[in-house]
Amino acid sequence: MKALGKHLIIEFYDCDHESVTDPKKVENIMISAAKAAKATIVSSSFHTFNPFGVSGVVVIAESHLAIHTWPEYNYASLDVYTCGEEVNPWDAFDYLKEHFNPKNVTAIEMRRGILSGVKDLKYK
Repeated sequence: MKALGKHLIIEFYDCDHESVTDPKKVENIMISAAKAAKATIVSSSFHTFNPFGVSGVVVIAESHLAIHTWPEYNYASLDVYTCGEEVNPWDAFDYLKEHFNPKNVTAIEMRRGILSGVKDLKYK
């Protein structure tokens, strides 16, 4: 059976400190990751916390990429959720991993919207 979407749940440990601290850098990496996955970017919104940490989302026509950082631990948690056949969330993952430069990574893929009885989904 086909799924409507793929949802990657990602944890990056021991990241490059600047990459999880600098809000502009975080936003640029996330937007570039969406582009690497060939997603259609709709908008983005990022917030810097006091004293530190960044949360943000890149809304794509195919769903979203989201991040929360804890610079004091050099840690980032990310979601990459895509729908359709044209966008590959693992391409975004590869880009994110390269640019946050974590020493340890966990990532799982969840198939979302598994519809019983539907053998072939058509995306328009």
